[in-house]
Amino acid sequence: MHLSKFTDYSLRVMIYLAAKPDELSTIDEISDKHGISKEHLRKIVHNLAQNSLIESRRGRGGGIRLAYRAEDIKIGTIVRLAEDGFHIAECFRPDGGNCRISGCCQLNDMFHEALSAFLSVLDKYTLADILTGQPVLFQRLGLFDFTHQTGQ
Repeated sequence: MHLSKFTDYSLRVMIYLAAKPDELSTIDEISDKHGISKEHLRKIVHNLAQNSLIESRRGRGGGIRLAYRAEDIKIGTIVRLAEDGFHIAECFRPDGGNCRISGCCQLNDMFHEALSAFLSVLDKYTLADILTGQPVLFQRLGLFDFTHQTGQ
């Protein structure tokens, strides 16, 4: 199984925003902190906003932030919205791909079961779970970890 860079970067954007829940962030800021191109981030931010996971404010003093609390956003949801189809094998493609045994092979059912289990595990975790007890994460992003510093 391989997740796309789009999904990887979507998760990184969401983690960054979750680390700054009371502030607006900018694409330039996230690009700098993660070393991701601004053009790529624009597409990701557009997708996250279109799917109502983040709020976007235009203009002077604008930026982006989570649309919900980090505790309410499942990792599985982000992955589903970012991935394009989960084409694990040819038979996963809507048209059956170029597989001559598509439709009469049990491999498709097995892959569907495995994908379902994979997403089920991701659905157990939220953005908040990623941040809990991770002061190094805050440090590497150049952010002050208020909960770690105050012991709350």
